[in-house]
Amino acid sequence: MRDPDPRNIPWQVLSQCERCGIRDLVLFADLTEEDFSLIHLPVDDILVPAGEALYQPGQEASAVFTVREGLLKLEQYLPDGTQRIVSLLGQGDAAGLEATVSQTYEHAAIALRNVRACRIPREVVSRLSPKLHRQLMNKWHDAVKRSHDCLRDLSTGNARQRMARLFLLLAGQGTPCKLFGREDVGALLGVTTETASRTVAEFKRQGLVREVSANLFDCDVAALGSIAESD
Repeated sequence: MRDPDPRNIPWQVLSQCERCGIRDLVLFADLTEEDFSLIHLPVDDILVPAGEALYQPGQEASAVFTVREGLLKLEQYLPDGTQRIVSLLGQGDAAGLEATVSQTYEHAAIALRNVRACRIPREVVSRLSPKLHRQLMNKWHDAVKRSHDCLRDLSTGNARQRMARLFLLLAGQGTPCKLFGREDVGALLGVTTETASRTVAEFKRQGLVREVSANLFDCDVAALGSIAESD
């Protein structure tokens, strides 16, 4: 495919960003039309099918990404070859922020659901860094807080508490909430796949969650909250 005419790129980007339904959540939230005149590389709208990688650890960190739709997991690989999910990224979150300070990505970013994202070249972020400073700091803070929350809420307590907190987290993104595969649930919660499957089945029997279609659940938020906060 022929590269787009660089003279048209700022106006294409401006038009797309002005129409963006989550404009107030993304890195470009504070930019003006004048700021977009500084952009000379395309900001691409990309689709990552569920199960595929947006990027891998060690890969050249060529861009920052804003998640517009879907859900990403950030994975780290342990010395014994096992994987651990360290964070979840949903709508409005930024992935690959290390591209602003590092030459390579630190995690694997894998789509748990089909993901639509904006790919912002590193050169664009660098050129606009003074204008993006507030949003970049907000996104860094959000990323650190989310990682801490995952460690605190999804890696402590028994399996029922961890599962209840996961359902509450997903329910906060919309109801009914979409649960991902049990292997990924186990990796996120630090339990075996069998324990993850057994706990979901138990929640269904007890009416804490109701599966309305495959992996799509209505949640009893109050009851799940009681389990999540139990000693």
